[in-house]
Amino acid sequence: MAATPEKPVSAAPRRKASRHRGEGQWAVGHFTPLNGNEQFKKDDDGLNVRTRIETIYSKRGFDSIDPNDLRGRMRWWGLYTQRKPGIDGGKTAVLEPEELDDKYFMLRVRIDGGRLTTQQLRVIGEISEEFARGTADITDRQNIQYHWIRIEDVPEIWRRLEEVGLSTTEACGDTPRVIIGSPVAGIAEDEIIDGTSAMEEIHRRVIGNSAFSNLPRKFKSAISGSPLLDVAHEINDVAFVGVEHPEHGPGFDLWVGGGLSTNPKIGQRLGAWVPLDEVPEVFEGVISIFRDYGYRRLRTRARLKFLLADWGTEKFRQVLQDEYLKRELVDGPAPAQPVAKWRDHVGVHRQQDGKFYVGFAPRVGRVDGATLTKIAEIAEAHGSGRLRTTVEQKMIVLDVDEAQVEPLTEALESLDLTVRPSAFRRGTMACTGIEFCKLAIVETKARGASLIDELERRVPDFDEPITININGCPNACARIQVADIGLKGQLMLNDQGEQVEGYQVHLGGALGLEAGFGRKVRGLKVTADELPDYIERVVKRFQSEREDGERFATWTARASEEALK
Repeated sequence: MAATPEKPVSAAPRRKASRHRGEGQWAVGHFTPLNGNEQFKKDDDGLNVRTRIETIYSKRGFDSIDPNDLRGRMRWWGLYTQRKPGIDGGKTAVLEPEELDDKYFMLRVRIDGGRLTTQQLRVIGEISEEFARGTADITDRQNIQYHWIRIEDVPEIWRRLEEVGLSTTEACGDTPRVIIGSPVAGIAEDEIIDGTSAMEEIHRRVIGNSAFSNLPRKFKSAISGSPLLDVAHEINDVAFVGVEHPEHGPGFDLWVGGGLSTNPKIGQRLGAWVPLDEVPEVFEGVISIFRDYGYRRLRTRARLKFLLADWGTEKFRQVLQDEYLKRELVDGPAPAQPVAKWRDHVGVHRQQDGKFYVGFAPRVGRVDGATLTKIAEIAEAHGSGRLRTTVEQKMIVLDVDEAQVEPLTEALESLDLTVRPSAFRRGTMACTGIEFCKLAIVETKARGASLIDELERRVPDFDEPITININGCPNACARIQVADIGLKGQLMLNDQGEQVEGYQVHLGGALGLEAGFGRKVRGLKVTADELPDYIERVVKRFQSEREDGERFATWTARASEEALK
């Protein structure tokens, strides 16, 4: 009888082998698109859609637009579909894109450094009146945004903008967005260094260049030599901040990896000093790292801040030096803390040449085409024909003779554009909100404007710097996490159990001094109707409890939860 073979000892069950796809980083060989966005970018560069807009879509109308162009590549030319009217905030995350899309567009005019001539502003105003139903909002990145744009009118709008040196190129999309800059570059008396030439050279090298038109996601940049730290450098992907090097003189401190949205990060210093003429080369190096090593697998992790968090500043600087610059960067100092209470350039200020610049405050960045045209006329009558937009949704008229300051101020005041605004008018900003934005849940612009009026009436003696930033969704376009009072739109139940618009409150965020994110107090949500009451209450508590010279953000950090409710 044959022997029975021994039964083999069973091994532990094997885990199913899975092939790690990586993060979609080109520099390590992951070129296969891992999501729909990466696929349509690989299929055709977003810059190429302009030809189809001009030759096909503008002639055949909205219904002829390919979906990948409509909700993808057209952003490379500043175009987003806007929200269909009448859709409430509860349906924002429920409806399909085609159900939210109106047959009209938001169009963003890119204004690098916020630099405008009166001729350019007049054209922007005329386009607004003729093609955009009068809309023209100033954004917190120095751009101007139209709404109600028809695809049929886009080629003519481009022609008029480009005729005066403006464009919408890469104003949106996975591209190098507008380069924000100090609105008083080359003008302010106290400027450390003028970064204008570097900004112009970066624009020449990078914008519209197919080598940089397919990034993992958007890339935000800033350059300022102002001691006011006036470009929110802490929340940009790359920023060059004016500093005085003890040996080499004025130059720029290099920051990378800032950004807000649902996973906010404060940018970090690389500890490198960059002279003015090397800024464009270093910019190209940083954006190339993002292009080559940035995470493309998940859109939620496709910003530079996530790569920096994984690498750290030491490795990031080493890769920048070794692989892209082929040389060492010079170590340098951090920027000095600003001494001014505000950094928005509102008011009357002396220029280097003895003339004055005059900053004024629209309500939450909301203006219209007719008003912009009048501002251009006023600036021409009292200044030299140069204007600026700011990252606080404000505007500045440059080159005003001392004798013209008061007539200019009076002319602006007649348009409800005040040079001496209340703290609430000066410090309140708002994103687009549910009126036009497909991501929004609540109203923002009108609510911000009415809130200013209420607070001016209720707390007329309040004159401390305070920022009140209103956002229609969690994406933080209005920088809610770094505001003294940040309001994140959401739907909530009121005392009667009805679903209404409301806001989650962030308190004590800051930029420029001790940069950091606002505090979220447990359960602190406020309905839209309760908003004026709440802010009045917390502001008055600050007035009564603050120590000498104490800022609102500092007070909120030590205040009890009860005091903040």
